[in-house]
Amino acid sequence: MARNVNVLISGAGPVGMTLANELTRYGVSVRIVDKAAERTDKSKALVLWSRTLELFDHAGYVDEFLAAGMQVHGADISNGKEVMAHISLDSIDSIYPYALMIPQSETERVLDETLRKRGVAVERNVALESFVDQGAQVQALLRKTSGEAETLTADWLIGCDGAHSVVRHGLGFIFDGTTQPSDWALADGHFTGLDAEDRLHIFWHKDGILAFFPITEGRWRVIADLGVATGHRADPTLEEIQALLTQRGSGNLVIKDAYWLAAFHINERKVSQYSRGRAILAGDAAHIHSPAGGQGMNTGMQDAFNLAWKLSLVIGGVCKPSLLDSYSIERGAVGDQVLANAGRMTEVAIMRNPIAQGLRNAAVKFAFGFPQLSHAAANTLAELDIGYPDSPLTVKGAHHAKETKAGKRWPDRLPPDTTKARFTAIGLADAVAGLAAKFPKLVQAAPTTDKLDSQNLILVRPDGYVGFAGGAADATGAEAYLRALVV
Repeated sequence: MARNVNVLISGAGPVGMTLANELTRYGVSVRIVDKAAERTDKSKALVLWSRTLELFDHAGYVDEFLAAGMQVHGADISNGKEVMAHISLDSIDSIYPYALMIPQSETERVLDETLRKRGVAVERNVALESFVDQGAQVQALLRKTSGEAETLTADWLIGCDGAHSVVRHGLGFIFDGTTQPSDWALADGHFTGLDAEDRLHIFWHKDGILAFFPITEGRWRVIADLGVATGHRADPTLEEIQALLTQRGSGNLVIKDAYWLAAFHINERKVSQYSRGRAILAGDAAHIHSPAGGQGMNTGMQDAFNLAWKLSLVIGGVCKPSLLDSYSIERGAVGDQVLANAGRMTEVAIMRNPIAQGLRNAAVKFAFGFPQLSHAAANTLAELDIGYPDSPLTVKGAHHAKETKAGKRWPDRLPPDTTKARFTAIGLADAVAGLAAKFPKLVQAAPTTDKLDSQNLILVRPDGYVGFAGGAADATGAEAYLRALVV
């Protein structure tokens, strides 16, 4: 017999479980299904960046990730003979100024355990087979691996079901993009010869890149570009990985064993829209790109954070359904940005022309001699420069201090509000108290005595971005902004 639910999530990887946790935190009923029998046991996506950690911090469960991960504070780019660039992550403008290296298997464990504590279990060996958007609800057909079928209705269907998404195919969306014409090899295992374990090590050899990412003490992920694709390539052997280390590394690199050896290709694809009707896409179902920079999983998790607060306010009857229109606009623009950045990083790393390699190496050595450029690169990797300047939810009010811009990430910690999705009103006490009184289901007040903040009246969204930025006395503008959202 069908059980009705607010939200059905197809796919229980990091993105699906992040979304399930956030919706459950806000009191929204969810079911989350996955055709896999178990969580992944592979390292896969390896890093949680500063912006993602900030979002988990505000949600109240970052500590579990921190305990399971390893801090990395920089990256070295070498040609095998000399280090051309030292990139420090210590200057990242966040309370988490580092990359947290954590195997995807551990990320999924933390998310799964957190979700179980909230009373929701992932339904495994269960796949979404098909769905019909009926206008006021979605009817979905689920099928267990045993063959047993179930039909249910949900207010919303979210496809977090990866690159081969059933939801995306059901919507008929084109997954536009390319597959890079090159082969790559990956090894996850124990290595010797890498001195600093709190740094990434990247070797730009004339025959291709060799990049090392720490996982735990003594254990690393290495990836290597193997040149033009030759058709289906078998997974590499330990001996083949060692040959690459000897050829491209610093001369004393040794792989001792491996948890995982794999050959892969890089796909760069994205849909043009993230939703239609009551079906919505997030994560790899909407965008896949080069692993350069480790942006993929983080971008998908941030899709989930963006979507969760909007869904909760619409389902709770606080905000108009049109609030959800901003999701595709905002996250689609971010997907384009991440796709472009990751593609550029990959192209630079796999140059084969000796003249182009020489120019690249000289340019990198010169550029990263300037601390401000290293700082900007670190903030970009940490996804702190992501914002929503062109969103319908971004409004500039009356004159305000230039440091506070609508659409930008709010740099400070917000008051915890772990069970409701609410805007935080920051400004003089009377002004923010007035907004909280008029919109009690949508606004929490955060009076400030900070000299700069007290010159402004700011509305920070539940996901930590400035929605409205006006002058201290611009209560009229702030009210107009909020009234446009509420039912």
